[in-house]
Amino acid sequence: MLTYKNSGVNIDEGNRAVDLIKGKIKETYDSNVIGDLGNFSGSYSIKDFMWMEDPVLLASTDGVGTKLKIAQMMDKHNTVGIDLVAMCVNDLICQGAKPLFFLDYIALGKLVPEHIDNIVSGITDGCKMSSCSLIGGETAEMPGMYGEDDYDLAGFSIGIADKKKVISGENVKSGDVLVGISSSGVHSNGFSFIRKIFLDEYKYDLSKEIEELGMSLGDALLTPTKIYVDLALDAIKNNNIKAIAHITGGGLIENIVRVIPKGLGLDIDSSSWDKPAIFKMIESFDAIEKRELHKSFNMGIGLVMIVDKENGEKLVDFINNRNNKNIDFVEDKYKKLMEDRAYIIGQVTDIHNSVELI
Repeated sequence: MLTYKNSGVNIDEGNRAVDLIKGKIKETYDSNVIGDLGNFSGSYSIKDFMWMEDPVLLASTDGVGTKLKIAQMMDKHNTVGIDLVAMCVNDLICQGAKPLFFLDYIALGKLVPEHIDNIVSGITDGCKMSSCSLIGGETAEMPGMYGEDDYDLAGFSIGIADKKKVISGENVKSGDVLVGISSSGVHSNGFSFIRKIFLDEYKYDLSKEIEELGMSLGDALLTPTKIYVDLALDAIKNNNIKAIAHITGGGLIENIVRVIPKGLGLDIDSSSWDKPAIFKMIESFDAIEKRELHKSFNMGIGLVMIVDKENGEKLVDFINNRNNKNIDFVEDKYKKLMEDRAYIIGQVTDIHNSVELI
């Protein structure tokens, strides 16, 4: 007799995976979560935000991209869940939204409950780091679409903000300064290029320890994307932040211009911040033009805030003297990379739609 299992889909293994992860998921719940795991939809009350004059919901969706290829090659799956959450919630806070809840989608060729457990462990850590509840998700076993060891991730997050306090960038003017906040490394953009550089061109072994990185190349590339939610919300409370840019695909050159009025430009001093070792290593190859590097990667700056010139140093001091509790959620080898450092990295100019990289 034919069964669903004969076609490559094992419902029993799916149920076992749920048993492994449900405890971790419940650890992300706050008092606003309604119902329990297993409902057809997730429910979340917004009663705690009724004090807002005009509450607005903001939504973000993203994935981890081809960084997953490195995770699959290394058979290391406990960090990409943090990446997934980070890519969504870091976008929400660019408009000043507090993330409320998160949903995930995992598609794979063969469901291995222990792999799901590792991935979801990272997702729940990311949710805790951003004070966000994981209220639902979907795991789709899709033989024929994916190889047995292949999988893809997508995430969805909803945040809330008072409409009058949404950060729009509309008041940014020439002379305002760019405060850059350190990244933990490559984050989750540019990995097709990363694989081209390290694996295709220079034939690196991902598992080999590299002294300047303090770990193997594979482990360095799997450093979790930094989550900036608590930092950004604290900064917004204590400083007049005009605009925030999450430095994702397009790097510093293309992301900051998304949050400033048309007609303005940017001067960015690429020597004004300390770069993680992985970027120093790439620069040492002397094979990629400077502008291409800063258009392809974050180059050590994961988030940029724009403030009046007179408030720049105040914001830098605020960030540099703040305790980053998110470090507690990552492996010891990543803790130093996850520390927050802020720098004044440039300014807004009145040169029409120009981005000058010094």
